[in-house]
Amino acid sequence: MRRERRSHKELNLASTKKTKTPGANSTLPPLDWARSHGPITGALSATTGVAAAALLGTATGMPEGWPLLIGAAGAVGHGIGHSVRRKLTLRTAVARAASWLVAGGWTTWAMAHGPLSWAAAGSLTALGVGIGAAASHTAAWEEAAEEERFTAEARAAAAEMDGRRRTIAAEWQDRVRRVCMADVKVVAVEFWETGAGYSVEAELPGGGVTWDRISSRSRALAADARLPLGCTVHVEEGAAQGLVVFDVMTKNIMREERPYPDDYSPLSILTGIPWCLRPNGEDIRVFLREACALLLGPPGSGKSTFMDVILAGFARCTDVLTWVIDLKQGAIGIPWVTPWLEAQGLIEPDDPDNPAPAGTRSGVDWLAATPKEAIRMLKAALRINKARQLRYQKLMRQQDTTLLPISPELPQIEIVIDEGAEALAHANNRREPEKRQLAELIKEVMRTTRAMGIRKVLTAVDGNLNTIGDTVVKRFSPLSLALTSGENSGHNVGKLFPKVRIDSTQLNEKGAGIIGDSGANGFAPTEFKGWKSLPSMVRRVVLATNDRRPTLDSVSVEAAGADYRERWSPARAGWLATAAEAVRNGEPGDDQAPGAAGTATAVLDKPEQLASGDDSERRHRSLNLSYQRRAEDDPDELAARFLAEIDQTYGTTEEPDHTRRERPRGLNLSYSRTEPQETSDTPEDEPNRVPPLLEQAYDAVTAAGGRMHTADLAEQLGLGATELGTELGRILRAVGVERPGKGTVRVGKSEPRTGYLAETLAEAIHRYRDAR
Repeated sequence: MRRERRSHKELNLASTKKTKTPGANSTLPPLDWARSHGPITGALSATTGVAAAALLGTATGMPEGWPLLIGAAGAVGHGIGHSVRRKLTLRTAVARAASWLVAGGWTTWAMAHGPLSWAAAGSLTALGVGIGAAASHTAAWEEAAEEERFTAEARAAAAEMDGRRRTIAAEWQDRVRRVCMADVKVVAVEFWETGAGYSVEAELPGGGVTWDRISSRSRALAADARLPLGCTVHVEEGAAQGLVVFDVMTKNIMREERPYPDDYSPLSILTGIPWCLRPNGEDIRVFLREACALLLGPPGSGKSTFMDVILAGFARCTDVLTWVIDLKQGAIGIPWVTPWLEAQGLIEPDDPDNPAPAGTRSGVDWLAATPKEAIRMLKAALRINKARQLRYQKLMRQQDTTLLPISPELPQIEIVIDEGAEALAHANNRREPEKRQLAELIKEVMRTTRAMGIRKVLTAVDGNLNTIGDTVVKRFSPLSLALTSGENSGHNVGKLFPKVRIDSTQLNEKGAGIIGDSGANGFAPTEFKGWKSLPSMVRRVVLATNDRRPTLDSVSVEAAGADYRERWSPARAGWLATAAEAVRNGEPGDDQAPGAAGTATAVLDKPEQLASGDDSERRHRSLNLSYQRRAEDDPDELAARFLAEIDQTYGTTEEPDHTRRERPRGLNLSYSRTEPQETSDTPEDEPNRVPPLLEQAYDAVTAAGGRMHTADLAEQLGLGATELGTELGRILRAVGVERPGKGTVRVGKSEPRTGYLAETLAEAIHRYRDAR
């Protein structure tokens, strides 16, 4: 177990000299001098007081009328005035006034006849008993009267609330009948504690009316209720079939900016992590032990801010390690690494008087900003998955579970991928094998690591297949979020929640959107508002959670190997110091190279200059515009130099090249070029105009028996189904060949799907050859 670090302000009780407390050995209960008098102690105090006054007055020759005057003044001031000010009952006021008058009268009588007589003692005792009885009776009376008063106020408030409920119930019964053509019966109305709206529960009529039929008219219901802009009516099924619940927003809380709470108390992946707020002000907790999450948000929708909230929730968990992949220079993870860089002395703190203390750890356990580093991370995750499956079998048998028991000693790994489109969009890109490998690893980790506690949170701009690769990401991400502030908001909502009828056009504030969990213990899609995060919040979270964030278990560290142990080495993380300074100063970091070798304090090396003969990489360099600074040069010479620079960089001028060239990778689309072809006297010298892709597809379909589905053909050719369909369709249309049956074929006993026949492809090949 990890030992909690003790604060330097804690006392060392072992070396503190113990002092003896007075009365420590007494068997009597301690006296509480600040406690008010009760009926018994009050009567005892009153009798001893008047006895002392009588003795003192007799000894000093006090005039006998003074005690009676003092008693009358107390009866008027305390008995009547104080009771009126505190709104006490008449019975209490009379009892108090009588006590003062009786005490003053007895003192006057005792001073006249002697306070040390048996008559004086007996009358004083009777006086004390009477005062105590009166005080006890009035106290009970006051308690009953106060309870009755509160009950009356509660009844009045409840009556007023019931009146509002009855009004709302009648309005919504009439509204649903008018808008949805359904006679519902409202059974409950609950007002939200935030005052931003209320919920209405109603019974559906018979005849097959369902709640989703009512939900399809939610926008019309909001318009009929004349709700303010930004307010919606959310309709969902009740606790039982035949019940429907209307969540009605009457105040646009989505417009309000709510900072992330200052509560950095410990959380657990097993008990849920608060990510955002419902319209009624309640936290929405997400459960990610077995689920991945997909967050879609167009630019400017508040996605980066929401990512900070996600990372803050993971940092507060005592059983979660966070790994971050961000191919945009690691921007989302750099603020979480900055306090560690300060503690290491690699960068200067923003506030020299409040630097990060020694021993501060990075807020994220691993940060990858390049495809190469991300591949290392994901391969390490796969190795950890295999090692945990083998080494923790006994532990799972002891816990009687098929899932790895997550704990602070055996933490879950959450891999957060910001802008996952940068990686997944290259799943079918054969020209960049590194990014293609990264995309395949992302999907493999999502598919295979659930039981061993490795899950992902992935973000993207939109949910198109060309953005996130294929349906694997959606299929393994039951928790989905769509930020709706931006140009593609409705499109993203439709991709993630096709059956939801929520008016997303009203949720146009940054950080607002729709969230839903389709898992076994999930919740229906609903509106949400995210917290606003600030860089100072990130720093506070990192420092507050530094001592309770877990470390990776030894089995996983051994399996991850040097890829994990050397993740913060200067050779792989040396770019972080300069990048953190650039982000903090608001400077552009395009010239920085994440993952470049070098010390953490050194300025990042820029990419090396390429050799003059390396034409494959030269076109990625920028133009040399230094000619603009040579005003004394000849204009013609400058123009010639500029054109030569353009030709050298972009190759816009084509010259005959009789040297042997390497065949370009990817699809050969030369058939679609409209450039004039050189004629030849002999047919043998004429090039083959049949597209290679068409010939490859024909050979594959023929070998498969003459017909083949598009997906199977694409897999055999090593292409994406969409890419193959687009290019092969263009090839067929170019020679006027149409696929029979609207392009669908039946292979064996399978259902008809899009595909190709060998006869169709053969016809296209003949037409290309005849076109020569």
